[in-house]
Amino acid sequence: MHFQPAIPVLRIFCVDKAKAFYLDFLGFTLDWEHRFTPELPLYAQVHRDGLILHLSEHYGDATPGSMVFARVTDLRALEQALLAKQYGYARPAIETVDWGLQLQVRDPFGNLLRFCEQMD
Repeated sequence: MHFQPAIPVLRIFCVDKAKAFYLDFLGFTLDWEHRFTPELPLYAQVHRDGLILHLSEHYGDATPGSMVFARVTDLRALEQALLAKQYGYARPAIETVDWGLQLQVRDPFGNLLRFCEQMD
């Protein structure tokens, strides 16, 4: 038996806002979208490097206000790239914590993404 990395599912409420945040601001790539019919809620997958997220408009798929802990290398490069985009709703900054460096940013739906560069 071998476990694969978990894929967090985050609740979203507006496809346009989700795309602006995850694709345009954070730099994720859209892998696929699924709707059972055109008028039903969206379920999609995005990724950036090895981090995969599922975004869902489906009621009950996830709890708004969830948190994802994502390990990264070169957190300062991520910080600079995000600040350079001058996103209107967030100016994330690195903070030093006991386990390393972290940068936190909330999506438009209250979900927290905590990017961490862990120290040995």
